[in-house]
Amino acid sequence: MRAQILESFNKPYTFKSDHPTPPAPQGYELLVRVEAASYCHTDAVFASGAMQQGLPRIGSHEFAGVIDSIGPDAEKVAEKRSLKKGDLVGVPGRAFNPCGECSECVHNDGDMPGYGVWCTRASNLGMTRDGGFQEWCLVDSRQVARVPEAGGMRAVDIAPLMCAGVTVWNSLEAAGVQTAEGQGNGDGKYVAILGAGGGLGHLGVQFAAKLGWNVVAVDTTPAMGMLDEVIKELGEDGKKVYAVDALKESVEDVKKRIFGVAAQGLEGEKGCDSSIILPESQAAFDFGMAVLKNHGTCVAVSFPKDGWKFKPGDLVFRHIKLVGVLVGRNRQLQAMVDFAAKHGVRARIRTYPLENLNGLVEDYHKGVGGKLVVDMRLKP
Repeated sequence: MRAQILESFNKPYTFKSDHPTPPAPQGYELLVRVEAASYCHTDAVFASGAMQQGLPRIGSHEFAGVIDSIGPDAEKVAEKRSLKKGDLVGVPGRAFNPCGECSECVHNDGDMPGYGVWCTRASNLGMTRDGGFQEWCLVDSRQVARVPEAGGMRAVDIAPLMCAGVTVWNSLEAAGVQTAEGQGNGDGKYVAILGAGGGLGHLGVQFAAKLGWNVVAVDTTPAMGMLDEVIKELGEDGKKVYAVDALKESVEDVKKRIFGVAAQGLEGEKGCDSSIILPESQAAFDFGMAVLKNHGTCVAVSFPKDGWKFKPGDLVFRHIKLVGVLVGRNRQLQAMVDFAAKHGVRARIRTYPLENLNGLVEDYHKGVGGKLVVDMRLKP
């Protein structure tokens, strides 16, 4: 089968047309014929060697494909989840073959019994186990998401949602924008999304607006064009979105424009209820903290190598909560896919044949916007 393999850090992927096909699925496994595989920032971090994982490795931890065959233990899972051969499913990286015994697996907040997304003994597709940049892949039947028949979602639409989509969806839950059931949680409230024109950000803008929140969509000049297009495509929901170019407008100016001038001594009452930090820059973090009103929540998603500096006074005197998010549970994954299908939330994508994965990586490092996706149907 065709596959792209990372054999050395900081080197291009190696294309092979005769890579061995995975064996028949065992236990809870499904064998999936991959139709689309998306590239994530974590793929770039992994390829740099910063995560110190083993090589060689087939990357991509956000992909989609069709179920070809079902392992013996997966039969009951498939029946319970209404999965069958020929179904299109989305596949996230976490978690392949969790232990079923640790705290994460036992106290899993609504996922299948014994299945923990954050189990430290589990494998992670595209990281510690081969992922989606290949024609066939073994996945865990408990980790996949069903793709609704209604909604017209293609494999190339589903793939970016398997990491970018579920991560920003979980971030919105942590920020109070939605409930665990995927319902909007508070008309008239405001969430600021830092990095709103990026891969996660433009999905977050769509989700938050469709959930009924006002969105302060913050990015810098190069990303504003795509962000403006996303807002326009939201139609009536786009009226809830305030685009902010952080290179041209200060936090103070943004607050005045959106919330009006605060009475003397009551400045802390003006601002967003929550903010989500997607870029790794200190400037983005500072903006995201400053745009909050008192008692707000700041959700950190990125993990800069050198960390961030923050003012303890923001947490103590302004009562700001700072929380972190890493992908999401399986129940959140499924709720996100169902919501996206129902409400027309789509990633802005650029597609490439598998043979041109290295060209995709070059475009990623050039800052090409949206999500970059390998479409297995494309010819080189």
